[in-house]
Amino acid sequence: MTTNSPRISVISPVYGCAECLHTLCSDISVALLQLAAPYEIILVCDGSPDDSWRHIETLAANDERIRGIRLTRNFGQHCAIAAGLEHSRGDWVVVLDCDLQDPPSAIPDLYAKALEGNDAVFAVREDRKDGFFKRLSSRAFFATLSYLTETSHDYRTANFGIFSSRVIQAINAMPERKRFFPLMVNWTGFRTARISVDHGERKHGESSYSLGKLLRLAMDIILSYSEKPLRLVAKSGLLFSMLSFVFVAISIFRYAHGDVAVAGYTSIMASIWLVGGMTIFSLGIVGIYVGRIFHDIKKRPYYVVDKLLNFSDSTKIANKDETC
Repeated sequence: MTTNSPRISVISPVYGCAECLHTLCSDISVALLQLAAPYEIILVCDGSPDDSWRHIETLAANDERIRGIRLTRNFGQHCAIAAGLEHSRGDWVVVLDCDLQDPPSAIPDLYAKALEGNDAVFAVREDRKDGFFKRLSSRAFFATLSYLTETSHDYRTANFGIFSSRVIQAINAMPERKRFFPLMVNWTGFRTARISVDHGERKHGESSYSLGKLLRLAMDIILSYSEKPLRLVAKSGLLFSMLSFVFVAISIFRYAHGDVAVAGYTSIMASIWLVGGMTIFSLGIVGIYVGRIFHDIKKRPYYVVDKLLNFSDSTKIANKDETC
């Protein structure tokens, strides 16, 4: 770190929240002024369909500590976070959503907890202000994710937290095309803590995560970070094989004792459909993994930068644009 590097970098992916940005930056600045530490605010416009980029340009023009990154299209929240992480320069990095449901006023508490010797501090959202369906889908999402990735996830935690530069360096070194920030932080193994924060109400816009998007995100994460579905398929195959042997043994026993004169058409068809369905299902799971491998070996960047605002180290950033 150079002497003029910011002590704290705050990263927020922006999508569909143009009306929140001025309040967001103001609240972040108020919170960080309490820490008396140099800082930067990085707003990553992830192909937002509204005029978010125009607001970011206005904010950046009025304050050089506010930096903007515009991606060429919508690459997804976690790829936008990755873009911010790879362009950040702080000793500590705060990640929070742009919709003000992650309160910037909690940053000093997160920072204080980090200074107790923690490399990562996640915010636990108490009394979530989301609707019933959003809370239910979030619970189901993280329960499924915990089971299939064999890691513990609290549905009350998301991206909001503060992370040391060595955590960020470890994450930036990961080559995965499919990104999921909380899981990547947990994987690094650095000392992690959690604190409770009040969850704010969404004042503008609405969540971009529909049920379909949540299911696609869950599928991407599970396939990218766990081979457990393959193990489940193998176990299912073993179970069906055992059941088949039992069924054959019972049929032979009954036939030998004269209980069955002619093999039943129904049982034969049921067995064919059962085994055929299981085979197709297993091939489908394997095929999805093969498709994921095909996607990864192309090594395309997981984001592409269109424009940057208030970044002085242009040489480094230009190289980052090319390689991502």
